[in-house]
Amino acid sequence: MNDVRCPAGHRKVDTLYYQLAEELAQAITSGVLKPGEKLPSIRKLSAQRHVSLSTVMEAYRALEDRGLIEARPQSGFYVARARLLNLPGLTQPPCEPLEVVTPPVLWPYQASELKPIRVDFGLAILDPDLYPTQQLQRLLSQVTRHQPKLLADYGKPVGDGELRRHIARRALAWGGQFEADEVLITHGCLEAINLCLRAVTQPGDVVAIESPTYFGLLQMLESFQLKALEIPTHPQTGMSIEALDLATRDGKVKACLLLPNFSNPLGCLMPDENKQRLVALMAERGIPIIEDDLYGEFFHRGERPRPAKAFDPAVEDGGGNVMLCSSFTKALAPGMRIGWVVAGRWQREIERLKFINTYSTPLALQQTIARFLENGGYDHHLRRLRRAVAEQVGAAVDAIRRYFPSDARLNVPQGGYVLWVELPPQVDTRELLRDSMAEGINFTPGELFSPSRSYRNCMRICCVETWTTRHEAAIRRLGELIQTRLPLPD
Repeated sequence: MNDVRCPAGHRKVDTLYYQLAEELAQAITSGVLKPGEKLPSIRKLSAQRHVSLSTVMEAYRALEDRGLIEARPQSGFYVARARLLNLPGLTQPPCEPLEVVTPPVLWPYQASELKPIRVDFGLAILDPDLYPTQQLQRLLSQVTRHQPKLLADYGKPVGDGELRRHIARRALAWGGQFEADEVLITHGCLEAINLCLRAVTQPGDVVAIESPTYFGLLQMLESFQLKALEIPTHPQTGMSIEALDLATRDGKVKACLLLPNFSNPLGCLMPDENKQRLVALMAERGIPIIEDDLYGEFFHRGERPRPAKAFDPAVEDGGGNVMLCSSFTKALAPGMRIGWVVAGRWQREIERLKFINTYSTPLALQQTIARFLENGGYDHHLRRLRRAVAEQVGAAVDAIRRYFPSDARLNVPQGGYVLWVELPPQVDTRELLRDSMAEGINFTPGELFSPSRSYRNCMRICCVETWTTRHEAAIRRLGELIQTRLPLPD
């Protein structure tokens, strides 16, 4: 029977929503409720079972997390038509630090992004129609019109004061306790991480990373001649704190680089308790944390998850060990490339490195985003964006479950817009990409996400475009191509 887990601290027998979820799970697995069958509405089931609306909603969410049911926009909840098992537990990367060498497959993959592509599941940039481009264009025009000499101004290396104030103010919602003058504006999140790595490491140092992790971070480690130590990572809860504890006892690890909120590519979300343990453990051992919170705003339901930085005391209180990096690139304006970092104990060194690296970030673009944040448009935009992304992810999950082999494994994230699929071991996704690209279908092969060249039977699917029959057909075709690589049944 499928296990519908209840939160720690709740006894299963005393949890109404758990009991309801368990009954429905039994009905689904026994065949009483058939694949594709519509479930009662939340209001109707609430009345039938004499429980609250929130109890029914929590039960449906628990079943959805287990892949037993699926939500369809403006329609309701349905029994999943075909179900892939969730990914297994912790990943099992090598135990030793490795030099990072870019896999040869990266360059053909990146070159493919320049070719005509019919359906692109590879590039993690959302559909342009989801961004408030016209509003930003108007604001940029106003900013430059009211300040004719602005384009002749380099701006300060630390960034525009008004934008820094807005970033600090918005952080209060998740418990961020830093001042505007602790924020430094960068060219996107990657420059922020770049500066942090330069501030706390030297060539030859070891950096602990999630496994798998975003290949752009691996390329950065390679460029700085840093070694990567892959830490076992759980598809739902993120980097194992226990494994990190063991890996950092000998003093060789000089920094920890990770994405606790909706990591790329797994999509995992580290629980607050684990974030708290992470921050305390690394502070105790004097190992700085470089936190990439690029996807923190892309939660599908509930509230925004707190970054690990929320558990880091202020510098004057003995903290400041977490270097928080983020940007407006994914959520607002990819073309503007406006990011930021709160570097804690390393703030002065980051400011020096920013001065050397790029000196400043375009002032007109900073002030445009500051105006957008000031008039409340950002929160409205984020709500719309989250709904669209959640719908796209849901549609992709539904299609993958329907068309991929039944022994494939899929991680359904609670946020973000990337899906990680583990295929049977006979499937090499590098070869699969070659064949799918011949038909104009792009995705990212798993080998790119590990310095040990692991995950060759895995793939990342980006859910970035409004879902259409064209995307459905592309997933179906990928499933067919995968099937050709599997042995025929006896």
